[in-house]
Amino acid sequence: MTGWTADRIPDQRGRVAVVTGANSGLGLATATELARRGARVVLAVRNTAAGDDAARRIGGDVEVRELDLASLDSVREFAARMAVDHPVVDLLVNNAGIELLGPRRTTADGFELQLGTNALGHFALTGLLLDGLGAARAARVVSLSSITHKNAHLDFDDLQFVRGYRGTTAYGRSKLATTVFGLELDRRLRAVGSSIVSALAHPGLTRTNLTPKAWEHRGRVGKVLAMAGLLVTQPVEQGALPQLRAATDPAVRGGDFFGPAGLGETRGRVTNAKLSREAADPAVGKELWAAAEQLTGVRFL
Repeated sequence: MTGWTADRIPDQRGRVAVVTGANSGLGLATATELARRGARVVLAVRNTAAGDDAARRIGGDVEVRELDLASLDSVREFAARMAVDHPVVDLLVNNAGIELLGPRRTTADGFELQLGTNALGHFALTGLLLDGLGAARAARVVSLSSITHKNAHLDFDDLQFVRGYRGTTAYGRSKLATTVFGLELDRRLRAVGSSIVSALAHPGLTRTNLTPKAWEHRGRVGKVLAMAGLLVTQPVEQGALPQLRAATDPAVRGGDFFGPAGLGETRGRVTNAKLSREAADPAVGKELWAAAEQLTGVRFL
């Protein structure tokens, strides 16, 4: 397989990188490569025991910090401590995510769980870390999208998906919201002349711990479906390459979006990915931003 590989990641020494959900899957693969290139990597994880285990496996200049994106109190506490210990943040990889196919659940703040974790939690985190990012010479924010965003639609009259809830639809909506956020963040950063770059990536179909967990509620059928998924997905190391490129390639510009090139963007070498029309619509970006500010109480740009 040719194309952009982790071997092309430039020296990351002297840079502080925050990776959410870094104890497993795509986050672990991303944190590992960044640490390997010399970055000081903050593993922002909900389960610090799992984070400690990941840190031992990664080696290098790595630290573990508790962050539960499903709790705005946790997000604020994490950001406050980062401001003291790491007043300059060079890279924020908004990687963490949850995928549920069962009944509707909510965050500590009452948000639909997938929207609250995947999108709103990262919105608040980015805003609260913005001063640290702005203090860096060439900071980046990477938002993790999904190919599922292309078939999703944001219903601003029912953003919390109270009516007719379906887990798969909610996941797609949360990833559309994440994508819209990454693009709107780029627009707003450009408008104020900021040097911070907001880029996006998606992993295609990748073997992570999310898929089997998503099917747990289906019992034996779920186990069969999870096993079948192994046949159509790519290794996590390959799936992490789009976000690693978005995070480290010197040629990346604000609004760039990377994903796999093969089989409908499900696998293969890294290339420029395609956005849905709704994701790229500035009017949608403006409306989502206003909603996110109101819901989280975090206002920036």
